[in-house]
Parts: sequence; C-alpha cells; structure tokens
Amino acid sequence: MKLISIVTPCYNEADNVEELANRIRGVFSALPQYAYEHIFIDNASHDGTQENLRQLAAADEHIKVIFNNRNFGHIRSPYYGLLQAKGDAVICLASDLQDPPELITQFLQKWEEGTPVVVGQKTTSAESWTFFQLRKLYYRIVDKLADVELLENVTGFGLYDRKVIESFRRLNDPYPYVRGLISELGFPVEKIVYSQPLRKRGFTKNNFYTLYDMAMLGITTHSKVPLRIATMMGFGMSFFSFVLGMIYLVYKLIHWDSFQLGIAPLIIGIFFIASVQLFFIGLVGEYIGFIHTQVLERPLVTEKERLNFDKNATK
Repeated sequence: MKLISIVTPCYNEADNVEELANRIRGVFSALPQYAYEHIFIDNASHDGTQENLRQLAAADEHIKVIFNNRNFGHIRSPYYGLLQAKGDAVICLASDLQDPPELITQFLQKWEEGTPVVVGQKTTSAESWTFFQLRKLYYRIVDKLADVELLENVTGFGLYDRKVIESFRRLNDPYPYVRGLISELGFPVEKIVYSQPLRKRGFTKNNFYTLYDMAMLGITTHSKVPLRIATMMGFGMSFFSFVLGMIYLVYKLIHWDSFQLGIAPLIIGIFFIASVQLFFIGLVGEYIGFIHTQVLERPLVTEKERLNFDKNATK
C-alpha cells in the first residue's frame, strides 16, 4: 500500500486545523488503496493551535505534529515539513482552507499516470481583484526575468513524488524558493486549475514584508537580469551625462556672456543620479543578503517537540 504524506504548515490557525484534518480524513476514506499521514508543522502558534493539534494527534494516529521552537517564517518551516515526510508522494497543503483538499484525488490520479509534480493553479480568486491582478503582474515580471520558466499563480499547493523530495534534500538549500526549484530541476509538471475561495475564519498571515520577501527571493535566486540592467544603465547614464556636459560646454563657449546654467538642472541631476544609485545599491544588497543566507548554513528550523512520529500510518 502506497503511503501519501500531507504536509500542512500552520501559524495561529486554531479555527481551521480541525476542519482541515476532518476533510483530509474524508478524502482518504474514499481512497482505501492508500495509507496516509497528515503532518502539521506549527510555527510557534500562540492562539490555541497547539492545544488543538495535541487533541487531534491523541485521537488520530494518522496525524503527526512538529512544534517549532520559534516562528521560522513562511518559507523555511513548510520546506522543512516536506523533508520530514516519508510518503511515496508528498502533498503540501496550507491550513487556511483556501486550497481545497478535495483536489488531492485529482493530484493522485495524475501522479499514478506518471507525473512527478502535480500543482494547483488558481486561475481565479475570491480575494481582492486588485490584489489578484498584482500577483499576476508579479508572476509575469519574474517569469520574464528568470533564467527558467516559472510556474504562474502557483502557491506551492500540490503533490511531489518521492524522487522530487529527495532532489530537494540533496540541494541543501537553507532558504528555498520551491516554485523556482521545480522549474530548475526540470521535472514534468501537471497543473490542476481551481478557483481560490475566501478565507472563512482567521486572518491571512501574509503582509507586505512576507510578499516582498517572496518576490525578491524569486528574482535573486533565478535571475541576474536586474544586475545586468544596473550595469547597462550605469554605462548609458555615463554616456548621456558626458554628451550633455559637452553640449553645455560648447554652448557656454559660444554664448559666454549670455548663457547661465542655473541651479535647477544641477539639483535635478543630483537627485536623479542619487535615487538611481540608491535603488541599485538596494538591489545589490538583496543579492548579497541572499548569498549571506546561503553561506551561514543555519538549519531550516529547530524542533521543540514531535507527536506520533513513532507510529506507522495505516488505513
């Protein structure tokens, strides 16, 4: 009997974890040919999520729990959870119920047909229209900049074959961009489209910082184009400044008594050059920060406690 691992990262999702566990249980009750384990990895929640997970694990041996020592963020903790799964296939599923667990049946069908990666692709969403369009714009920009074709409107919700997980493990990446890794490794991908519903309970943990972090991670890990743009703009602005300076010099020599340069062009030029320099210094800083994260080689997370990992998942 094949083992399927469900990995659910969570942080302050006390209102959702029980319903999610019940819906996963319902999905696999209709799939008797599979054994399953449901791994919750909790990022140091403080709203009652941990107490709910303890109760769920005590009542159901399929449910396994990892409690992190602290909040290790929205990238490291889910990835660590994937690496702890023992299944023949591993499914990553968020705890906010915005990714429908019922798609697991379609994921498994495509996997059995030989596709090693099956992902959910949200083509529409009940969230803010403006926010959804900004996401789409980001994906298009990153896809144009990246060295490989990245997955559009994919959050990580999907199924990964054991050989894909082992490839992740060999990379030993301390701060991975999973959507980019899938494209980088070149495994065939099948997309299952769905419409993302509104969150029923609780609040999203994504904010401007987390979204910016994800956006910059996608760019810095898969493209050198911004750095090359900075270099080309530097050459271009230098050439333009030289030509403009020569024009001013010649004009001043011809009209020595009547031509006054004035202070406005100087101020505008100084502020323009300074702003461009600061922008690209910040961009270079993002790349340096990414390198710094890589060379530190810190663990993805450190655990405080595990529940039910000494028990084998069965039907």
